[in-house]
Amino acid sequence: MSSLFAASRLLLFPIALGLLAAIARADLVWSRDTGWRIEGGALSGLTGSGGQDAINLMNKARLAEENRHTGAALTAYEKVTKKYPTSIYAPEALFHTAKMRFAAKQYYKAFEAYQEIIGRYPNTRHFNEVIAAEYSIASRLLDGSRNYYFGWMPGFTNREKAVSYLATIVSNAPYNDYAPLALMDCAEGLIYLGDTEEAIDTLDRMINNYPQSVLAPEAYLRLAGQHAFLVEGPYYDQAETKLAVTYDEDFMILFPSDPKIGTAAKGLDDMKKMLALSKIRIGDFYFYKRSNYTAARVFYNEAITSYPDSDIAKQARLRLDELGAKANATSNAGEVKKKHFLVF
Repeated sequence: MSSLFAASRLLLFPIALGLLAAIARADLVWSRDTGWRIEGGALSGLTGSGGQDAINLMNKARLAEENRHTGAALTAYEKVTKKYPTSIYAPEALFHTAKMRFAAKQYYKAFEAYQEIIGRYPNTRHFNEVIAAEYSIASRLLDGSRNYYFGWMPGFTNREKAVSYLATIVSNAPYNDYAPLALMDCAEGLIYLGDTEEAIDTLDRMINNYPQSVLAPEAYLRLAGQHAFLVEGPYYDQAETKLAVTYDEDFMILFPSDPKIGTAAKGLDDMKKMLALSKIRIGDFYFYKRSNYTAARVFYNEAITSYPDSDIAKQARLRLDELGAKANATSNAGEVKKKHFLVF
């Protein structure tokens, strides 16, 4: 008997899997003539009068939506999401709520509704549409669009919120095509807001997590540019200059046929000149302020090594000639004094 029971379980198992798959494939379909109906054999998640009440609300909401009675539609959809949160109707109600909010330029409430779908119903059939809509909202806010209150009153621009939304999108769907786009836009927003350090971190995530993205070349250029922006001049620490050089060189190695190769070459030229010039300035300090010819010679030679074919290298060679003449004159003067002392 037990073996027969085990065999029957084995036979029933694929049937059960088939039923679960059918439920997973189930969909809500709308027709103005028949209203909402479930296709694919799934259950609504409700029984008895609850199921009928939910479908009545859904039909009422959709008809109001199509007739542009936005307030009535939103009220009905909200009742569905609150009273029947575990039903098949809830994510659909939230999706239509978000769409109407978006159309009314109520971007904050629209994003909240889309985000509620991701948080509560991650397997929704609308997942890709939700991510695309969230990205559209964030992009509009980043471009300066205003959120509307009460459907008619525009608020202030809010690029900080746009940056926050873009970061949320990456967290929601790190393997979605919108993730590298969102990271790049997030970096642009941070640059606009003056948060260079955070922008650099975001761009670094972009090239590390999505190295094959078509946006990767632009990310390398942006990284080089942002590090160059932090360079304070030849008299200061050159750590940022060296990082800018690294990213420009990486760009030129990885993307030799990119149309912006000239931009990278110019950036590299500027940063290498800055490195060489910083060596000359340190050498000048030892030469003119401390008369330490040995130390000065080291830094002048490093300037030449840093960028041998540049105008800066020519300056360093002139300094070395001047230093050599000065050192010889000093040495000769010392010998004269020594001989004079002996005669005396």
